Amino acid sequence: QVQLVESGGGLVQPGGSLRLSCAASGSIFSIYLMGWYRQAPGNERELVARVTRGGSTSYADFVKGRFTISRDNAKNAVYLQMNSLKPEDTAVYYCTAISGGASWGQGTQVTVSS
Repeated sequence: QVQLVESGGGLVQPGGSLRLSCAASGSIFSIYLMGWYRQAPGNERELVARVTRGGSTSYADFVKGRFTISRDNAKNAVYLQMNSLKPEDTAVYYCTAISGGASWGQGTQVTVSS
C-alpha cells in the first residue's frame, strides 16, 4: 500500500504560479506511474499530468505549455509546477500513484482569483 501527502496549494492571482508537491511512503518500490488529477465543484475528476518511473510525461491539453510535472525517485516525490494560472484552474488537486492498484492523496485546494 502507498500513502500520499500533497502540499503547496493556495490562493493565487490569475497569471501567477504555484508548485504542488506529493510525498509517497509505504510500498514505494512498486510504483511505476505517478500523476496529478483535479476536480472542480460539479465536475468529474480529470487527469492533469502524469510521469512514469522512467521519466516519460504526458499532459492534458488544457495545461500544455503552462504546467510541468517532475518526479524525484530518490525522494519518492512528484511535483507539479503550475505557471500562467487561470481562474478555470481552480480545483482540488489530487496526487495519485499506480502500483497494481491506484492510491490517492487527500487533495490540496488551488484557487485562482483576483
